[in-house]
Amino acid sequence: MAQQRSVISARQDFPILQTQMNGKPLAFLDSGASAQKPSAVINVMNDIYERGYSNIHRGLYAISQDLTARFEEARKNIAAFIGASNENEIVFTRNATEAINLVAQSWGRTFLSEGDEVIITAMEHHANIVPWQILRDQIGIVIKIIPVNDDGILDLDAYQNMLSPRTKFVGAVHISNATGVINPINKIISLAKDFNPEIKVLIDGSQSVVHTPVHMLSTGADFFCFTGHKLYGPSGIGVLYGRHEVLQSMPPYQGGGDMIERVTFEKTTYKDAPFRFEAGTPAIAEVIGLAAAIDYVQDFGMEAIAAHEHDIYTYAMDALSDVDGMRYIGNVKHKAGIISFVMDDVHISDIGMILDQCGVAVRAGHHCCMPLMQRFGLDGTVRASLGMYSNKDDIDALVGGLKKVRELFA
Repeated sequence: MAQQRSVISARQDFPILQTQMNGKPLAFLDSGASAQKPSAVINVMNDIYERGYSNIHRGLYAISQDLTARFEEARKNIAAFIGASNENEIVFTRNATEAINLVAQSWGRTFLSEGDEVIITAMEHHANIVPWQILRDQIGIVIKIIPVNDDGILDLDAYQNMLSPRTKFVGAVHISNATGVINPINKIISLAKDFNPEIKVLIDGSQSVVHTPVHMLSTGADFFCFTGHKLYGPSGIGVLYGRHEVLQSMPPYQGGGDMIERVTFEKTTYKDAPFRFEAGTPAIAEVIGLAAAIDYVQDFGMEAIAAHEHDIYTYAMDALSDVDGMRYIGNVKHKAGIISFVMDDVHISDIGMILDQCGVAVRAGHHCCMPLMQRFGLDGTVRASLGMYSNKDDIDALVGGLKKVRELFA
């Protein structure tokens, strides 16, 4: 095995990080919204469009055959990356949002009935709230919410007490995109399965695949989803993992070409999973670009990336102690590289705009987590989120910008 690269060297591989914003070196601290792309991903996608693009699963000519092989090899590599048992458990979607909607509309409408209970957490992204509300309006399911305490940690006792004979599904985010709190997904899954092995569990891993190793066979999740653009890959591509026997029991989500075996005006028969869920021409270059992104992070190792981000996070929290009037949301030990905060007497939009002028890119808003913000009595927070390319200079720029905010609003 080739020796892994040092994570500190990664920054040079991201062209945008060699540029400036508002005349200042770019301190990109919004990777939680969407990560920047390394040259390895950009080059692979450019090469496809410049030298070898075609449709896949159709053409008998060499370009199509080669691209089809690369596309399906990408499926195998992604399956291995998340510890799936085989590539037939990998469904390509547009993003994690579409993956959850697929589960709600295919599995949910097939196997849930009026009065059945779906449990989700209070820290879910809207993508794991709204699809279940749509399903509730369609068939009358009941949605229950696992609360969080004042530190932003799930109340697992409350969760255990709300499991009932009508509970059929549990959906939980692995790492909160708003606070960085890491949820104990193995415990969440085991509590559900111990209560009733037939309860299905979905884990939203959009943040966790970026920050920590994941392994489907060891978690026991029935579904797991993530999106490529947060994992240093392209936008427009997401992944739904589903245990193959569960996927095989589900009807198609959408109809069209490439997901069928035979079509007549009287009847259509469908391919096995995962292909029955991939109607139409897929995001070909994006799938291969995502596989390139995974190859890229594996050159460093997920454990090493996690350790580097922890070092930068620790440095950040120490440096931020010099800024007056800071209040942190989800400030706990067991968390990923996300710092969510407000400042006394300063609107979050003002903070975001002043930091922009300092060359610092952060998110100011509700982070698609309005219910969680409401839980803490806030309209939103400022979020600084780290990536593998983050360094201490980024943090120094953030701290300097926040001190400027403090001076302006003193």
